[in-house]
Amino acid sequence: MDLFFKLKNIKNIIFDLGGVILPIDISRTTDTFRKLGIGNIDKLFAHGHADSFFKDYEEGKLDDQQFIDQIKKMIKNPVEDKVVIKAWNALLMDFPAERINFLNTLKLKYRIFLFSNTNGIHHKAFLKKYQLISDNENFDNLFEKAWYSHLIKMRKPDVRAFEFVINEGKIDAGETLFIDDALTNVEGAIQAGLQGVHLQPGKTILDLAL
Repeated sequence: MDLFFKLKNIKNIIFDLGGVILPIDISRTTDTFRKLGIGNIDKLFAHGHADSFFKDYEEGKLDDQQFIDQIKKMIKNPVEDKVVIKAWNALLMDFPAERINFLNTLKLKYRIFLFSNTNGIHHKAFLKKYQLISDNENFDNLFEKAWYSHLIKMRKPDVRAFEFVINEGKIDAGETLFIDDALTNVEGAIQAGLQGVHLQPGKTILDLAL
């Protein structure tokens, strides 16, 4: 959906995290894993289409150590856990201050929320990244409520995941905009009754006409 689609009666906004608020570069992680000997990493871990145990990890079916152990099984040479963690976190960039300022401005006009497909290792890492630029403030305090797939045991684009968010947040779906950089997630949101905007490559939330 176009960034400048004429939105109707928007009172609430649900943001995705990676690629929307927090810049990510998936190639930094896939390239590192490939160098470690995982040749099919692109098929297992594609943006918006996580498969295999990556998806299980995002749904909280694996804990951090189980995920690390699965990765280590795919690497021929023995590596320490910290090597896997560093490679996995490589895709996470730094929070742009202007995007955080934009969110704080939006809070004056809308109820804002977060819904992210993520996992335990990334969760810890981006919370620390935010604290570095915010005098140790809690990232979740930017939002009325933040939902993380590994904690609620559901992930986008499943309609039931969106329905859970709508119900728990006491949100009127028809008055709510969902913003994500993965089209498949936006399609899931629309199926759940939300209005949706696909944040396309090269665009940021600062380009939104809100």
